Amino acid sequence: MTLPAVATNSRLPAVRLDHAGIRHVDQRALLALALPLMLNSTIQLALNLTDTWFIGRLSVDALAAVGAVNFLALVFILALGGVGIGVQTLVAQAWGAGSSLHASRYAWLGLWASLITAPLFVLLACAAHPLLSPFDLAPALEDLAADYWYPRLLGAPLAVALWAVTGFFNGIGRTRITVMVMAMVALLNAALNQVLIFGLGLGVAGSAWATTISMAAGTAFAIGMFLSPTQRLRYRTHLTWRATRRGLKRVFALGIPTGVFPAVDLAAISLFQLMQVRLGPVPGAATQIVMMLTSIAYMPAIGIALAGTTLVGQSIGAGDKPWAERLGNRVIFLVMGYMGTIGIAIALGGHRLIPLFIDAAQPDAKAVIAMGLSLIWIAGAYQLFDAVNLACAFCLRGAGDVRVPTLYLMVLAWAGFVPLAHMLSFDRGDGWVSFLPQFGWGATGGWLAALIYIVALGTMMGMRWRSRAWQRVILT
Repeated sequence: MTLPAVATNSRLPAVRLDHAGIRHVDQRALLALALPLMLNSTIQLALNLTDTWFIGRLSVDALAAVGAVNFLALVFILALGGVGIGVQTLVAQAWGAGSSLHASRYAWLGLWASLITAPLFVLLACAAHPLLSPFDLAPALEDLAADYWYPRLLGAPLAVALWAVTGFFNGIGRTRITVMVMAMVALLNAALNQVLIFGLGLGVAGSAWATTISMAAGTAFAIGMFLSPTQRLRYRTHLTWRATRRGLKRVFALGIPTGVFPAVDLAAISLFQLMQVRLGPVPGAATQIVMMLTSIAYMPAIGIALAGTTLVGQSIGAGDKPWAERLGNRVIFLVMGYMGTIGIAIALGGHRLIPLFIDAAQPDAKAVIAMGLSLIWIAGAYQLFDAVNLACAFCLRGAGDVRVPTLYLMVLAWAGFVPLAHMLSFDRGDGWVSFLPQFGWGATGGWLAALIYIVALGTMMGMRWRSRAWQRVILT
């Protein structure tokens, strides 16, 4: 498809004009934005896999316990931390409109918003046992999970602040700076895992403290780059720090639904993982390993999808919604190609990958590996639909269209996935509730429920993007 010759806005991203003045997508410009973000997400993937590897050296129980709360912690971090995530959309649209002052102001507003959320995170950090007790975990597993929970939630405001500052760089297209920041975080996290988990004997808590300390260092470094002479000259980053009620209202109005969207999904996934841990340490550990392996597919894909957020946002800011659609379609195609390919590769290579994350000397190691090998084929089967879900969701975010997709997600997750996973996972009398039929298919049943859920979610997100309803969204 080509667009006719038109006067092209100089702020419009990834445009290449041929000799006749007809617009085409500049693939090089698109990849120049997407590849650093993909690399950044790959670094985050390495960070997650590193944590899983270190925790797997401790015990099967430690791996299952962290699996029980890892996504649950992210639920709260994302739900409150959307005020940092939403900065990218606001900055991208400001950049597209040619307003450098507004771009830097939104970054500061994201930082102020992260401070506002800090007291809530402190309260959540102190509430590990009250939050976990309804799930009836084995006492030893609950204690290990609580050890990990406290330092992880205590450092959550740092993650929100880091999202705000890196969102600024992503929004203006300076994605390489984000890569530098996250590379430093990942390297420091790996070193601290060894020191804190084993050197100081902190166990699973050491892994969470490693994440928190590395996030603090990354946030300080990112703010330093934000206030560097280059950014001060172009974006006046040293002059736009004052918060206004109207500005904070806009950040929260976009940020809360932006964060709630993935939080709703992860809340359902976290309950799914808790169900598998409730079945026993072996299903819990196998599920945690497979979840981490599937991140090889979705984490780098999130980087490509983030480029969609920037490109769609910049195009809308420049006043060209058809161009936003065209760039979004290209990003969706790239994400589908990547995740579909990697999904097949992970399933085929599971027999080599899964044993890397469990100490063979552990008593249940063989059982964990055997179960993981069966589950990873189910996970591989849904990657293409998850690609549509991720890519469309991030492109819709660039347009500010987050409320309707969040409603879709809530219905599918809580009226479909969660009850279905409960019904298929537990045998009669073993689950959390008794009013649902229970088929007792164990971890395999739970993962089949995940397959059905992601196929449905990907279909709905694809339909939302294709409907073009996002072109009518106006940020207030």
